Amino acid sequence: MGLVQAVVGAVGGVLADQWKDFYTVPAGLPATAALFAAVPRGTNAGRGSNTAGSSNIISNGSKIVVPEGYGLLLLQDGAITGFVAEPGGYEWRSDALDSQSVFAGDGIVSPLIRQSWERFKFGGQPGSQQAAFFVSLKELPDNRFGTQSEIYWDDGFLGTQVGAVTRGSYTLKIVDPILFVKNFVPARYLQPGQVFDFTDMDNAAAGQLFNEVVGSLAPAFSLYSNDPGKGNRITKLQQDSLGFAQSLSQAVENAYQWKSDRGLTIVKTAIVSIEYDANTRELLKTVQRADALSGARGNANLQASVAQGIQSAGEHSGAAGLSRAGHGHRHDRRHRRAAAAGGPGRAGRRRPGGQAEEGQGDARPGPDHPADYDALKAKALGL
Repeated sequence: MGLVQAVVGAVGGVLADQWKDFYTVPAGLPATAALFAAVPRGTNAGRGSNTAGSSNIISNGSKIVVPEGYGLLLLQDGAITGFVAEPGGYEWRSDALDSQSVFAGDGIVSPLIRQSWERFKFGGQPGSQQAAFFVSLKELPDNRFGTQSEIYWDDGFLGTQVGAVTRGSYTLKIVDPILFVKNFVPARYLQPGQVFDFTDMDNAAAGQLFNEVVGSLAPAFSLYSNDPGKGNRITKLQQDSLGFAQSLSQAVENAYQWKSDRGLTIVKTAIVSIEYDANTRELLKTVQRADALSGARGNANLQASVAQGIQSAGEHSGAAGLSRAGHGHRHDRRHRRAAAAGGPGRAGRRRPGGQAEEGQGDARPGPDHPADYDALKAKALGL
């Protein structure tokens, strides 16, 4: 019974695989899909009979349409045999016996008799495997990152260590599809019906990339803020997505060799939020005050501050204090001139017997003394 089934399967499969196939991208792909198998279109608008061909067998003469923004990767028995990066229609040609077709000019004996015999040896199924995969050459969006606690780095502009909690997203690009498939893509995604998606939470390989990006954030912030050629400040991060993407890509490459080992690179980033720790916020406030007091703007702010101080002194006790001090100072000058001339004055009055009147001796420092006047003036002017 097994032999009969094998013969029927071998002959039926050979006949079904004689049809040329028409391959294109599958329907309903997410925008973040990076790698997926080409699918045959056996019917079109209800017309077509090529629906019973073997899986992973591509008949000679079959046509594969490569759309814009994608590359075509060809595999024969598990080995990469070709890659196409230009859009257009391409014809499949292989020396494999299972790919030979009477409709491709391969004769009759090899496509029919020899194929049937070889498949009979494998129980009626093909003894080889061909596959075509599309690889996205576009920027792949919505790759997110974020930290649960503060990360710290040495900031060249602030001259100390700063910390922050941050989250955002970045775009990826596959720059070497062959390296990407050989060194990074798990075997489960090199099967029909599977889609390698960087944003798939169940994709362990994509999860590893997420962890590596988070681990590279601190070095990336340090590279960005310590570049002497840019003079970048940490506060420019959210305004310079391309510049920070270059720093993040460099940090990832230095630590994990994304481009050289996996054929991947980070193109752009978007910092959604960045929350500095308490110490960093105080440092940034100090920097803002220093910026406000530098240059022409600083002179204007200083003059405004002095004017405000004088106005405040006048509105409270400063003006009255200055008035009383000025009056006392003028009275003291008149008192000294009268005493020097021997004229009448409180300091020269004496009772009979030569005793000075009680409480009318020489003047002592008090509220009307010149020293008090200078102190009040300095205080009012904020000197």
